[in-house]
Parts: sequence; C-alpha cells; structure tokens
Amino acid sequence: MAANQYYMQSDGIELLRAYYQNPSVKLRNELVQMHTGLVRKMAHKFSYQCNEPYEDLEQVGYLGLIRAIERFDPSQGYAFSSFAVPYIRGEMLHFLRDRCTLLKIPRRWQELYNEGQKVRKELALTLGRPPKDLEIASKLKVSPQEWQQTKLAAQNRMPLSLDATVIQSIDCQITLGEALPCHRSASLQQQHEERQQLQGAISMLEEKPRMVVEMVYLNEFSRKDAANKIGTSPMTVTRYLQKGVQDLVSMLKTQAVPAG
Repeated sequence: MAANQYYMQSDGIELLRAYYQNPSVKLRNELVQMHTGLVRKMAHKFSYQCNEPYEDLEQVGYLGLIRAIERFDPSQGYAFSSFAVPYIRGEMLHFLRDRCTLLKIPRRWQELYNEGQKVRKELALTLGRPPKDLEIASKLKVSPQEWQQTKLAAQNRMPLSLDATVIQSIDCQITLGEALPCHRSASLQQQHEERQQLQGAISMLEEKPRMVVEMVYLNEFSRKDAANKIGTSPMTVTRYLQKGVQDLVSMLKTQAVPAG
C-alpha cells in the first residue's frame, strides 16, 4: 500500500523508469491502472461535448495512454501527466473525426439534383423568370415533395466554415477545422516531444552552463548581460555556452540511439 502511495505521489516515476529500462506487459498494465484518472477525466469532458458514449471515448483514450507510456522517457525530467494528455486527447479527436464522415445521398437524388439544375436554367430562359419548384418538379416528372427532399439533401452536403463549432461546452469548444484530419498533427506532436526532450536535457547540465544556456538561448540575454548577471566575464560566458551546447548535443545523441 505504501509503495502504491509513493508511486501515485511521484507520478509513478519509479515504475516509469522500470518500464523504460525493461518494458513488459505487466508493468505497462500497472501504469495504465495508475493513470486511469487522466483518461476518465478527458473522456467525461468529451462526453459532455458530443453524442458519443462515454465508454467508447474511455476505451479510445486508453490507446493514447498506452502510446504515451511506450514513448515516455523519464530521464527528461518532466511530468508524465503533461506528456500523456496530448496523446489521450489526440486519440479521442481521431475517433470523433472518424465518426464524422461526409454525408452521402442516394445516387438517384444526386442525378435528380443535377438534372434539376439543367431544367432550372432551361425554364428560366423560356419563362423569362426564375422557375418555381412546382414547375421544375413537373418538368422532371417527380412529385414536389421528392424535389424538395433532393434539394435539401444537396444543400446539406455543402461545405461548412472551418470555424463552425461542432462540439461546445461552457469552458471548451472544438471547431470543424480542429476536428478534421491535419497532416501537421504528427509533426506538431514530434515538435512537442523534442521541445520537452531539450528542456529535460538542459535541466541536466552543470549549474553554470545551464544558467548561461537558459539566459542566452531561452531568455535572449546578451553575453555581456549574462556575464553581469552571474558575476563573470563575457569570455567565461562564451566558454560556458560552448560546454553547455557540447553536453546537450552529446546527451541528445545518446537519447536518439534506439534501445537494444
């Protein structure tokens, strides 16, 4: 019981380290159980914003959680929860996108609508005015009701604005543009991971090189200002920068080597 409490308090970091060093289904399942709250919270949030069952969203969310567990590197120094949430949310959005397929109308209605547009133009020329729906239906030899249904179905297939809200709640909304597949999503996820990886590597530098790297590259200090801040010379700042960059390159290269 004490061990479980320790894992929960530390975001399960020891268990995550154990899985990273020696992956197994048993450890992965323990980690999934430990972090079910992340999935359930996100599933509840989405279930209030759409018509999909909570249970379906929860199951999809676990796929994202498993992906996060398999890709998390505990040596980077950031919380697992902040790493996992984008994966869980991403899987749920993929699920919702797949459920929102384009509306398809019967082939007969498609053909009837196209024919109706031709008839509309012909009648407009003949009558010298826009034809009425009753006249178009008569020319097509269909009932006015069928022509109205055909027109309505065709209108419902028209493109919507990407800013149109498809999921909305008091504190959150998802637009059509966000719900559509995005070719950049994988790239953005990779950038997010690389940024976290870099931040973790910077935190592992020796104190002075770390301070100088953060001041010059992250906070855009000049080397002179950085030197004044830590009480040294600009030349020493340059040496710290060189060492910090070399150590970062070395650490990131090591992390990029595939395990096994």
